[in-house]
Amino acid sequence: MKNTNLKFILIACLVLIASVKSYSQISKVEIIATGLTCSMCSNAINKQLKATVGVDSVSTDLNTNTFLVYFKKDSKVMPRVLKEGVEKAGFFIGSFVITMPVENLKAASDKTISLNGSTFILLNEGPNGSTGETKLKIYDKGYVTQKEYKKLLKMFSKVASYPLENEDDYHIKIII
Repeated sequence: MKNTNLKFILIACLVLIASVKSYSQISKVEIIATGLTCSMCSNAINKQLKATVGVDSVSTDLNTNTFLVYFKKDSKVMPRVLKEGVEKAGFFIGSFVITMPVENLKAASDKTISLNGSTFILLNEGPNGSTGETKLKIYDKGYVTQKEYKKLLKMFSKVASYPLENEDDYHIKIII
């Protein structure tokens, strides 16, 4: 009798463990910085991004002022921390694109995703049965150019949370 109960408990535990989904965090971020004039400017941003806790590596394209930031496994870095790093180096962000598993979006309710105390608000339709990873662009102030942000204020005027500029709310669109 005891042996049967033990087997049942073990099987139940295995089924439970196998059924729990593992939602990994943001895997990569692509940042296009503005205001760079030379390789030393790029180097300043690169140093700031690499010094961020949870960042595994940073690759730079000097022709497009693009920084690809890769994260360590189970890293919980939020976009605000990277934005602050770029600004601390003396520059601004022109574009900020996140790569994350589609499963995180499928778990969204009411077009919102909660992740590490932040809220990601989806401005377009969610994924339609796709799997793997998807790219999301942040459309908040400080994550796009000032000129683009002024246009976006009009475009997203019906989204109540958009003009509030809460630093823990990220307004995103799926781009892939």
